[in-house]
Amino acid sequence: MIENLDQYESKMKSSYQFMLDEFGTIRAGRANPHVLDKIMVDYYGTPTPIQQVANVSVPEPRLIQIQPWEANMVKEIEKAILSSDLGINPTNDGKLIRLVFPELTEERRKELAKDVKKKGENAKVAIRNIRRDAMDALKKAGKTSEVSEDEIKDLEDEAQKLTDKFIADIDKAVEEKTKEVLTV
Repeated sequence: MIENLDQYESKMKSSYQFMLDEFGTIRAGRANPHVLDKIMVDYYGTPTPIQQVANVSVPEPRLIQIQPWEANMVKEIEKAILSSDLGINPTNDGKLIRLVFPELTEERRKELAKDVKKKGENAKVAIRNIRRDAMDALKKAGKTSEVSEDEIKDLEDEAQKLTDKFIADIDKAVEEKTKEVLTV
């Protein structure tokens, strides 16, 4: 029986959070350590995130510094960064790896803005699919007459309000990230 929409709200929250995490991996000209989140390093045969084998810091706005805890990991980390789609060549001095973020070209900024909008659209589709699932569950509950028609109507309205709220949040996040990406 459906009394509230908590499970659907939590699914919508996680879809929204996933989109925000995706935005964190899009670099906007400034050094952001989250661009390394998806890069895995071969650590004694096990794919491991860079943050678990090294200290990652941002000493300057356009520089990420990676200091491995084990000296033999420098080459592995460098290899992982080169094979990723980051588009930055790492430099190392044997102990540290530095990633210098160049100024983004206007064309690249526009590509990134399109990517942001696409990720936002994907999140909206996910939210709408969750709303559809909630509506289907409500209709099913209505057919088995576990819940009155008025309660079903109220829950449907609540589901729509939740959907509208998350869609507005997504639009706002997309607008902010697009502005960040397009700012020189």
